[in-house]
Amino acid sequence: MNEIMKFPDGTELSGQIRVSGHFCTIKNPSGAIPEDTSLIQLQTATGAVYGKIEGYTTVYKTLDDGVILSNDGSVYQEPKPVEPYMPTLTELKATKKAEVSAACEQIIYAGITVQLTDGPEHFSLTEKDQINLFGKQAQLAAGADRLEYHQDGHPCRYYSAAEMQQIVTAAMEHVSYHTTYCNSLNMWISGTETAEELETIFYGADIPEEYQSEVLKDYLIRIMEGADEAAV
Repeated sequence: MNEIMKFPDGTELSGQIRVSGHFCTIKNPSGAIPEDTSLIQLQTATGAVYGKIEGYTTVYKTLDDGVILSNDGSVYQEPKPVEPYMPTLTELKATKKAEVSAACEQIIYAGITVQLTDGPEHFSLTEKDQINLFGKQAQLAAGADRLEYHQDGHPCRYYSAAEMQQIVTAAMEHVSYHTTYCNSLNMWISGTETAEELETIFYGADIPEEYQSEVLKDYLIRIMEGADEAAV
């Protein structure tokens, strides 16, 4: 709702006025706002004064459709642009290592599929699964000829000693390979000198030979030999 405002120099304007704390906002005035705004009288169409606004003498901010005045001398300051934070190479390396570590853990936990006498069976390898499964080694060493265990989503059943050894061996190989691969991947990450090079690294990438550990190189040789045999 428009109000009729009268200023100390006698100027009368029609517009919207609102007071909030240290600020007085005048919008859509019917003319230019006078310099002296120390006293703004609100009056009816007949000139009767029904309100006074005093002390708002500083232009806090000029608006497209009016002005904001302040009574404490404050003036609006444009906020300084905030420069986007650029992480250091050390921080980027830490983030990348956490990324590949999480990927390694996910792949290990996903487990293995082992081809047994009755067909393929899948075994997850969470930390609890690894403890349970690798504990079967003690039973095997004690000479057990059948051992209880279960594939994912199935009830426990007995496995022969040969089957259980096959499962345990495959599980240990899976965990050991990915742990070894991730370790060499971290060495590659540590050796990077630019953020651009770091962006090329991901879990599953071919690790440059200079960052491959001796153990990883042996694994890669065995994997290649296995692939060659399977192709024959």
